[in-house]
Amino acid sequence: MRIGGHFHSDDPLDDAVACEARTAQFFLGDPQGWKGPVFPGGDPVALRDAYAAADVDIYIHAPYIINVASTNNRIRIPSRKLLDQQLKAAASIGAKGLIVHGGHVTADVDPAQGVANWVKAVQQIERPLPLLIENTAGGNGAMARSLDAIARLWDGVSAAAEGGEVGFCLDTCHAYSAGIELADAVDRVKAITGRIDLVHCNNSRDEFASGADRHANFPAGTIDPQALVAVVRAAGAPVVCETPEPGLAEDISWLREQIS
Repeated sequence: MRIGGHFHSDDPLDDAVACEARTAQFFLGDPQGWKGPVFPGGDPVALRDAYAAADVDIYIHAPYIINVASTNNRIRIPSRKLLDQQLKAAASIGAKGLIVHGGHVTADVDPAQGVANWVKAVQQIERPLPLLIENTAGGNGAMARSLDAIARLWDGVSAAAEGGEVGFCLDTCHAYSAGIELADAVDRVKAITGRIDLVHCNNSRDEFASGADRHANFPAGTIDPQALVAVVRAAGAPVVCETPEPGLAEDISWLREQIS
């Protein structure tokens, strides 16, 4: 099982190698901005080759501001454009997947409209690598918070994909904060999606069903660390730890020891 982390430095590969990670997730630019992708080091071919030589798999996290579910044209249309750019950029460096949050609609909007907007995005945007939709922690209009919401979204996007690569990223902190019991979360998610392509293995600073998205290191959160290990084992997918620094390297090492 390939285990690693999300690295925020200018050289994620150095960080990954330093902690013996086999996956490295990072942003291509500002996670809160609308500007197009920026490659660490500037050369996508060199980046791809360096990670391949180090035997580290790349995962790219799309900017948080992307919300293709939105009914606001000033958000939805730029979101589609940026998502398209991110997919192409991630493919150019040999990434295994691009992770994007499910997004949300406002309280006065039927979530079905958000699903319809997702369907249009999937139909219109080329996917040169897997697009992995991630569950989220809070928000009543969230597209991928509860299991029911995930099922509604998945019915739409999986039909629209027509065999194209749309997958699922399970975040343990988000699931716990959304009120999803981790003990059977993998089975229940797989019953909906048929797959888990990546696990974001994170502890939570907040209590169960809090709706808060605040990650914690494995020893410091409110989730029993062994419950996180059980999720990783059940999912059988690559893992990215998004826990805080300092402590990320220790979390990666501890999880690797538990799984080996």
